[in-house]
Amino acid sequence: MAAEDKTKKPPHVLLFPFPSQGHINPLIQFAKRLISKGVKTTLITTIFVSNSILSNHSHNTIPIVSISDGFDVGGFATAGSSEIYLESFREVGSKSLADVIRKFHSEGTTIDAIVYDSFINWTLDVAMEFGIDGGAFLTQACAVNNIYYQVYKGILSIPADSTVSVPGLPELEYWETPSFVQNPGPYPAWSHIVFNQFSNFDQTRWVFSNTFYKLEEEVIEWMKTLWPLRVIGPTIPSMYLDRRLQYDNDYGVNLIKPNHNECMEWLNDKPKGSVVYVAFGSYGELVPEQMEEVAWGLKDSDLNFLWVVRASEEEKLPKGFVDRETKKGLVVAWCRQLKVLSHEAVGCFVTHCGFNSSLEAVSLGVPVIAMPQWTDQITNAKCLEDIWGVGIRVKRDEKGIVKRVNLVSGIKAIMDGEQGVVARRNAKKWRDLTKEAVAEGGSSDKDIDVFVSDLNRSRLRS
Repeated sequence: MAAEDKTKKPPHVLLFPFPSQGHINPLIQFAKRLISKGVKTTLITTIFVSNSILSNHSHNTIPIVSISDGFDVGGFATAGSSEIYLESFREVGSKSLADVIRKFHSEGTTIDAIVYDSFINWTLDVAMEFGIDGGAFLTQACAVNNIYYQVYKGILSIPADSTVSVPGLPELEYWETPSFVQNPGPYPAWSHIVFNQFSNFDQTRWVFSNTFYKLEEEVIEWMKTLWPLRVIGPTIPSMYLDRRLQYDNDYGVNLIKPNHNECMEWLNDKPKGSVVYVAFGSYGELVPEQMEEVAWGLKDSDLNFLWVVRASEEEKLPKGFVDRETKKGLVVAWCRQLKVLSHEAVGCFVTHCGFNSSLEAVSLGVPVIAMPQWTDQITNAKCLEDIWGVGIRVKRDEKGIVKRVNLVSGIKAIMDGEQGVVARRNAKKWRDLTKEAVAEGGSSDKDIDVFVSDLNRSRLRS
């Protein structure tokens, strides 16, 4: 194909997230930004996830191609264990992905790059077989990935049992590191994934991170000495940030049906800043004792609360709790979290501190009460309180349970105390910096532009 013909055809990128809600959303949003800059994108996901998507309205310009992970009917839940699923995903998924690439080629469709979730780094091996450039996408904070990298290189020993020092971060207590660093034993398959995601970074053309420069400046500068890092976050729908993508007001992929109208009607009836919003993510599971403490803590706070309790967790609620709390509280199975966090009635966010939820709170200027459960959430909570200054962590007892009295104390501190004043002021600052990052010419927008320029230059050279 002549060079002048190539300039008429947009570059084509495959985006391949790990098949779960929290990993799909960031890459969907990255796709929308690329499309707005003239790049053709195709989302790769598993057959099970593709069949589970409940709504597709806001990303109908993003084609989806399905591959097999070996569990096409039931997905991860039917695998029996993480080890079985991850091994099947690697073995079956790599062959299925290769088949997809061959099909594209047979149809005359060029693939200029594959951007893949760093948790599935075997994707790069498949891409290289076909001579396609690959880019790893980090869905967790640079602070967390920095710690994981130190473990991967053998610089940081695990299990951590003393203070931890890594470049770009303040000294951490061992209990402020990710759970896999404190104790990798209970989840060997996931520990292997997070530590070894860097094993082929030296062969990637790009490394992308779902954060923004001002949020993690020192860590980002250090990581740029290692890899061709492009910081392109936060990957939040445009209508909550720069408003450049007119119809981008939702992630567009829901694997759980939200109780949207019920949530909005209830919130619309509440005074400004009066509601405590509580959610522990799409995977979070509280032990029954913790569920009970949260329930009675919310009741004892005597404040309005909206609590997301997935259907699989409902049986852990105290008997009769939902019926008794219809005036002050609303319990729903799922919600459109961005809509809730941006509602003026919401005064604070009790969160598990997953990085998506953390970024959403920071981007929308909502102070947080941190109740991390495991993995990266523990370090994210440290950042939210001590580095970004947008909230507080609630204390746990010797069994790791947040007692109701401590939850009430945290809620009161943020909703009514001086700590809340400081957290709200800092949250507003980060909200403004977030908008600047993704605005035209902002730091994240520039890094996306550099990637697009790379793609176009590569097309002309090939």
